[in-house]
Amino acid sequence: MLERFKSGTLENGEADMAHPNADLVRKGFEAFATGDMATLDGILADDIVWHASGAGVISGDFVGKEAVFGSFAQIPQETDSFSQEIHAIVADDDHTIALVNATATRRGKTVTLAQMLVFHIEGGKAKEVWITPFDQAAADAFWTA
Repeated sequence: MLERFKSGTLENGEADMAHPNADLVRKGFEAFATGDMATLDGILADDIVWHASGAGVISGDFVGKEAVFGSFAQIPQETDSFSQEIHAIVADDDHTIALVNATATRRGKTVTLAQMLVFHIEGGKAKEVWITPFDQAAADAFWTA
């Protein structure tokens, strides 16, 4: 799915006229998937606030890049595998919403969770992010087991 957006053209050959904030968030997902922390560092505001709903080991409110990167580091420590597939990204001048399917394997169990990430974009950087799975109970059961 990400391949579709890397070239700047859609699968049908038409130009991709995505909003710059959609491109920023897409770039962030690509950087996260490849462990490109330098790119993520450039995308996140220094005083970013990251809200991850739920009761699991990766849930909570994280303030500042160091705390957010610490939260990100928990994911490979807590899982055997983790991947995300972007379903859709919509954006305007202030916000970007990403609908994502996240698949993780942890302690012998695999789950795919549909989730929504809402990004508040300010000055070309993610200033605040809210991440919420559509099935919070399933997410909590997976991340607290």
